[in-house]
Amino acid sequence: MRSSTKNNLFFVASLTLLFSIPGVSWSQEQEHPGAQVFAENCSACHQSAANIGDSEIAPSLESLQTLTAANIEFAVNEGVMYVQASVLSNREKSQIVDYLAAATDDSWLEATLCAEGVNTVDLTGDVAMARLGVDYSSTRNMTAEQAGLAKSDFANLELAWALAFPNVSGLRASPVIVGNTIFYSATGSRKVLALDTASGCTKWVFESPTRLRSSLTYGELGDSGLFAIVYGDGEGFVYALNAQSGQLLWSQDVRSHGRGIRLTGGMVLHEDRVYVPVSASGAAQAVTPSFECCVGHGEIVALDAATGSIEWVYHTMPEAEYTGERNSLGVALRGPSGAPIWSTPTIDEKRGLLYTTSGENTSHPATVTSDAVIALDLESGEQRWVFQGLWNDVWNIACGRIAGPNCPNQQPSTLADKDFGGSAILIEREEGDMLLAGQKTGDVWALNPDTGALIWNQRIGTGTTLGGNHWGIASDGNRVYLPINDPGSARGTYVPRPGVYSFFVDTGEASWYREEKADCENRSERLRGCESRYGHSVTPLLVDGALITATLDGRLMILAGDSGEVLFEYDTVRDFATANSVPGLGGSIDAHGIAAGAGFLFVNSGYGRTGTAGNVLLAFKPTARSDRETEQ
Repeated sequence: MRSSTKNNLFFVASLTLLFSIPGVSWSQEQEHPGAQVFAENCSACHQSAANIGDSEIAPSLESLQTLTAANIEFAVNEGVMYVQASVLSNREKSQIVDYLAAATDDSWLEATLCAEGVNTVDLTGDVAMARLGVDYSSTRNMTAEQAGLAKSDFANLELAWALAFPNVSGLRASPVIVGNTIFYSATGSRKVLALDTASGCTKWVFESPTRLRSSLTYGELGDSGLFAIVYGDGEGFVYALNAQSGQLLWSQDVRSHGRGIRLTGGMVLHEDRVYVPVSASGAAQAVTPSFECCVGHGEIVALDAATGSIEWVYHTMPEAEYTGERNSLGVALRGPSGAPIWSTPTIDEKRGLLYTTSGENTSHPATVTSDAVIALDLESGEQRWVFQGLWNDVWNIACGRIAGPNCPNQQPSTLADKDFGGSAILIEREEGDMLLAGQKTGDVWALNPDTGALIWNQRIGTGTTLGGNHWGIASDGNRVYLPINDPGSARGTYVPRPGVYSFFVDTGEASWYREEKADCENRSERLRGCESRYGHSVTPLLVDGALITATLDGRLMILAGDSGEVLFEYDTVRDFATANSVPGLGGSIDAHGIAAGAGFLFVNSGYGRTGTAGNVLLAFKPTARSDRETEQ
């Protein structure tokens, strides 16, 4: 059954300091508050088409008012208007969305509802994936028993079903899979759904009052007896939903820096706590010359799993203060800032530690916690050690091809934006445990988890702001697999090395590698930037010795983990007939877009922010043995 609309609206109303209340009509005498925000910040470009002439330089107001709230929210928070909208508060963004958005038609949901007898969520089945990392060590490694898939199955996959989401241009989150239910965050639509793994039909829907962003996690909330789906949003709120019914159990505001908060990494539910990675840096606001750059920094927030109350907060640095410096326009500058955490934490139960990774500083002074792997005490949040992969990486979005006033001084800064974007992986070995992490520099680092001391290091290429290792690595304990994105063409000292590279964990010695090549012939006309965007950015997944990965140009690939041999390849940039009759468009595969369980491989196709837009969840299964024999 669908979650109560009344309950959801009541919860929305409780967030009025941040969001306008949907459903309120505004008379001509009482102008919509979003109209003034739009006039002051957007109308210079988005004028009426009649005032521009035959050639529109941007969509007119009339055109914008035909878009859905989901489309506009994506544009201002993640898409093409992200930088321009970064100067607005969350409340102002919400007012613009409410002012512009056309009425939402959710009638498509009715066609997805499961029939009687199939619509029950059974939590007694095996848990295939409870979190993005698969296990608490974040290995992204599944057995055949966990996934319901063997390596031999991957040469004979077929598309079982596809589900499309209207007015969505990108999907980014990893699901949870329990028994015959896949709990799925359709990030562009603001809906969390419980789907039947065999058919894609919907068991329940939770309509999130805020935009979705993070992957999902699952487990018991302490010793409460309640099993929950936990996720974080794009505004700074964490939600716990009853996995059985989809009803809201609690929510918690973890914002402490105002604007610029994002919960990108997955939450980790471990015993009686939820560990929340917070990405907050002011990197986008810096593009506005009048912004006092920069404030905000990364955090780990520990919540009581049963209630959502905050137990402790770890800050990657102190609060920003005025440094005494000014930008070229005379605007006062602040710091330190940055080291956002947009990866998912790793839990080390043996040592009582939490490992997290961080991004760049966004203003001076630089800190040792930027571009770093950090170990925290699980109980207190106290910092135990820090390993820094790149020192003095101070960068923000003002550092474009033509640097703006808020781009940090280039003399003492590398201006690299070479974060750690994926989880650190804990490998347990008789010879001594090891911690592995990939970085946008193109590095994979092997560290001593007791001290953070370097054991070995390998590097592929030089990386870029979107290159190197973007969303993480995977390991089976014998090899570690390093996807490299590296978009664009060679220039200066930058030579792209997109592909997949493997190394032996014990020594760091190279194993096999696959350098990717552009594949643009006879493909969809919708494919965007095929000649330069074909690297491996998505977080990979291992299943029974098979490495599942994908490219920015939408090619799903399954490789033999011991040799790199291609077991299966599928072009997802195509049109799909879908189980819910919504037009399905495949696109780029990125972020946390690959999962497996209950005998199915699940893939998000569509990532419009850095590649080709799309809107489909694809479910693959092995062909039946009888079908294979008939084909032979």
